[in-house]
Amino acid sequence: MPDQFDPYRESLIVEKNTIWSEEYGDLDSQERTRIADALHADPENCSHLEYVRMHTGFCRQVTVTDDDIDRIGH
Repeated sequence: MPDQFDPYRESLIVEKNTIWSEEYGDLDSQERTRIADALHADPENCSHLEYVRMHTGFCRQVTVTDDDIDRIGH
């Protein structure tokens, strides 16, 4: 279940992770990097955002959705 954007947890981000479904397997690595960077630069508007607790802080995990791709532009 996705989390709500949390400014407190955002201040404790030590790692970022992007999850891609198989339907985006045709994207080249540069396009994936561009989309992932854009999503992590604007986590408040990501469709599926999770904060994973780590020993030293949190990992922001974004699962890429069709809504995100439409918003970012592909």
